[in-house]
Amino acid sequence: AKPDWVVFWMFGKNLILAVYIFTFLIGLPSNLLACYTFLMKVRQKPTPIDILLLNLTVSDMTLLFCLPFKMVEAASDMTWPLPYFLCPLTGFFFYSSIYISTLFLMAISVERYLGVAYPIKYKLNRRPIYATLASIVFWLMACSHCSIVYIVQYQGDNASETVSLNGNSSNCYEKFSPSQLHILLPVRLEMFFVLFCLPFVITLFCYVNFVRILTSLPKIQASRKQRAVGLAVATFLNFCICFAPYNISHIVGFIQNDSPEWRVHALLLSTLNAALDPAIFYFSSTTVQQAFTDCFASMCRKLQAILPQCYLLCPSCYETGGGSSEVTGGEKSSTSNLGERIPERCGKVP
Repeated sequence: AKPDWVVFWMFGKNLILAVYIFTFLIGLPSNLLACYTFLMKVRQKPTPIDILLLNLTVSDMTLLFCLPFKMVEAASDMTWPLPYFLCPLTGFFFYSSIYISTLFLMAISVERYLGVAYPIKYKLNRRPIYATLASIVFWLMACSHCSIVYIVQYQGDNASETVSLNGNSSNCYEKFSPSQLHILLPVRLEMFFVLFCLPFVITLFCYVNFVRILTSLPKIQASRKQRAVGLAVATFLNFCICFAPYNISHIVGFIQNDSPEWRVHALLLSTLNAALDPAIFYFSSTTVQQAFTDCFASMCRKLQAILPQCYLLCPSCYETGGGSSEVTGGEKSSTSNLGERIPERCGKVP
């Protein structure tokens, strides 16, 4: 019989691989569909919210494209059998995408809040260029902080411990020398406050007030209020489940002066962000809702040709012919922003 620690280690390795595969299979098709939808909307008539959501989708896809390399690592007993240059490159994009997501989730919450709290003033001053500039700043902030991956790789006398330079398998960005930790731990602490705590506090404030204001307006449709609550809950769960454990490990590591052993599993939760973000896209845009509905209806119709019992999964898909692609004029005005029609309800613009 194998010792308990061996069984536990093998279970942990298999769990990591399973989560990577699950996230990749769920996140890739849904993010590709959302990316195509937002890209078409931005090309036709760009709005700030669509630009922000498109960037969030690109961030998720960046993480998803890194997962095959992480799968190889997990399947190789958490060692790095690939060429050396792929280790820091994968780590850079992998960690950058995590913090790019927190920044864009924050920006989306601010856009939602301003749309309902100051509807007339916001509509008059809303410009796509502002969202574009904010997106550039967010990418630069996250990527500049995560460039520590490259700095640490070549820092210290035992830098080769991170991944061997002679092509042999070794750990990738896992084991660090004291000189490496001396640089890495303070940067992680800064990232905890700047790239996690600050976005989380701002997002929480914006969505609490966003839902409070929107639900207090009597003329707002119940479906839009439900979308607002769904958007807030999905974002809150994203921060608490995906980002909080990993960022808490920064605090623990700084106090202990070493990376905690459970950090790899906390990082595992961060990858689930790419599978949960499509829920945010769904509640943010009726266009994405329609795209997901049409895609699901199409799959149901194709499955019915093979298994007639699939009719029970989505009977309305066949009654409506796979979901109507036509949107009424009122629905069109709310395709991208839950608060977009608030100015019309609150009064005319002078």
